[in-house]
Amino acid sequence: METSFGGQGGEEAIAAMGVGLLLFFLFIMAVSVVLTIVIWWKIFSKAGWSGALGLLMLVPIVNFIMALYVAFATWPIQRELEALKRGQK
Repeated sequence: METSFGGQGGEEAIAAMGVGLLLFFLFIMAVSVVLTIVIWWKIFSKAGWSGALGLLMLVPIVNFIMALYVAFATWPIQRELEALKRGQK
C-alpha cells in the first residue's frame, strides 16, 4: 500500500511545495525590505534630512542607533521652525 507522499511522485510534490514556500517567503521579505525603505525614507525627508538615510535602516545595529538619534535629536525642520518663530529667517 502506497501513501499519497510515498514513491517518486510524493518526493517531487514535497520538493515542489518546499520551493513554492521558499519563493513565497522570499517575496514577503522583498516586500518588507521595500516597505521599510519607503517608510524610513519618508520619515527622514519629513524631518528635514536626506531620505537616503532610510537605507541605513537595513543595517543591523545601525538601524537601532539611527532610530535613537531620530527620536532624541533636534530635527532640522524643528530648527527652521524655531528660527522662523524668532524672526531670524
